[in-house]
Amino acid sequence: MLQEKIKVPQDGIKGLKENFGVDFLSGFMVFLLALPLSLGIAKASEFPPAMGVLTAMIGGLFVSLFMGARMTIKGPAAGLITVCAGAVIEMGGGVAGWQMTAAAIVVTGVIQYILGWLKVGKLNDFFPHSAVHGMLAAIGILIFAKQFPILLGVDPALTKGLSPIELYTHIPLFISKANPTIALIGIIGLANLFGLPLLGKSFKKVPGPLVVLLIAVPIAIGMDFKTLQPEYSLVKIGDFWSTVKINADFSLVGTFVFWKYVFMFLFVNSLESLLTVKAIDGQDPYKRKSDYDKDLRALGMGNSLSGLLGGLPMISEVARSAANVNFGGRTRWANFFHGFFLLVAMLLMIPVIELIPNSALAAMLIFVAYRLASPKEFIGVYKVGPEQLVIFCTTILVTVLEDLLLGIAAGILVKFIFHLANGAKFSSLFKAKYSIKVIGDQHYLDLEGSAVFSNLIALKHVFEEIPPRKLIIIDFSKVRFVDHSFMDFLERFEEDYQYEGGTVTIVGFEKFKNLSKHHLCARKSLHNA
Repeated sequence: MLQEKIKVPQDGIKGLKENFGVDFLSGFMVFLLALPLSLGIAKASEFPPAMGVLTAMIGGLFVSLFMGARMTIKGPAAGLITVCAGAVIEMGGGVAGWQMTAAAIVVTGVIQYILGWLKVGKLNDFFPHSAVHGMLAAIGILIFAKQFPILLGVDPALTKGLSPIELYTHIPLFISKANPTIALIGIIGLANLFGLPLLGKSFKKVPGPLVVLLIAVPIAIGMDFKTLQPEYSLVKIGDFWSTVKINADFSLVGTFVFWKYVFMFLFVNSLESLLTVKAIDGQDPYKRKSDYDKDLRALGMGNSLSGLLGGLPMISEVARSAANVNFGGRTRWANFFHGFFLLVAMLLMIPVIELIPNSALAAMLIFVAYRLASPKEFIGVYKVGPEQLVIFCTTILVTVLEDLLLGIAAGILVKFIFHLANGAKFSSLFKAKYSIKVIGDQHYLDLEGSAVFSNLIALKHVFEEIPPRKLIIIDFSKVRFVDHSFMDFLERFEEDYQYEGGTVTIVGFEKFKNLSKHHLCARKSLHNA
């Protein structure tokens, strides 16, 4: 039965006129989140802090005009901190390392643009959820390791050159060397970020980073941080506009380390951004679907421009994008306005921005890190299935000990091992086997072999080719194994198809054994049990 639909907001100039008030307000609220987070992410990435704001400005003022996703906010993200910092250090450190890393970001953007034209936006479906979540949790663990000393006001000289594992083993030393005054601001900031959501539903929409700044900046002024505390205690912007120029240095373009980080930027940046677009589409009250390939091209243009000027890699950032939805944003103009307010801030507010304690920014990033790697993440993955937790933890462990690419590769490998152990044939892991029969308005889709993440792209194409508003009967009787990634896709497909007035009937699962009690768990045929 066709569900009643609400009026979808217009796009372009008509959309600007129609939704100016709500998008302007949402853009302003997102700006309050983006400003401190952009500064903190840039600093943690070994970039000049203001480059984070520049990246978000480009994401708002420029990328918003071309992107294929209507509700996402483009800007720097915590998920790329470890890659950026690693690149800067391996490329020489300091200004030189930053500028050579910026060049790698330019090249990344060019490749992203090409991939968008080649229509590879749907490749994000290839990566299993548990491995992706494991990668993000690992990033959270790495962020905490790097930000904890900053939270306590520890002299940066004590942390220089330490690996993530060494940073954790040095925590007792950092506590003993903490600057009490600086640490106080950081701890107060953390208390506010964790405490605000506990005060009730109405407080959940309050921008936590803004509250932290409203507390931290007056304390820093009252305690005369500029005079009495070390130089590293406050954000330093300097003459921002004199630094807005061509900063990318391509002198390492012929080296392995350059292309190593191009590939890492490309992988993490594209994957996290596309996954965010998918997630925000699910929150869109108007049920609009984004053009992944168009968004990837827009992202590529934004990354190339950002890198050329010395900015960070940008993505569709999940927390700011979700906030945009919650604040009532309706079109891409909300992203534009968030960039506009950042521009105003850099024109008029730099003296105020330089009163922000770095420990306050560290508190914000530690809060982000906690959300990425919270106990809820581990519990949520375990509920889907014990095998998912193994994949999740394997990805975390290898990522923390080695790097992101090896971590995600290890997670995928373990995923394949579990699939084979549960009865899936190797030949069916990459090949979609199916047959379609049409009788009037009824479409019978018989699947065979396996329905898993590695053949999901092909199977997804089959589902998308079915005309709308029909009766679809999907038969799993001949399938040996179905994984969590496919079950997640199936649920979203069923919801969207029925929203458009169609009917979806699933048969054959009564002959399957579920691998957990979760409704989206992996399941195998009883014939293979």
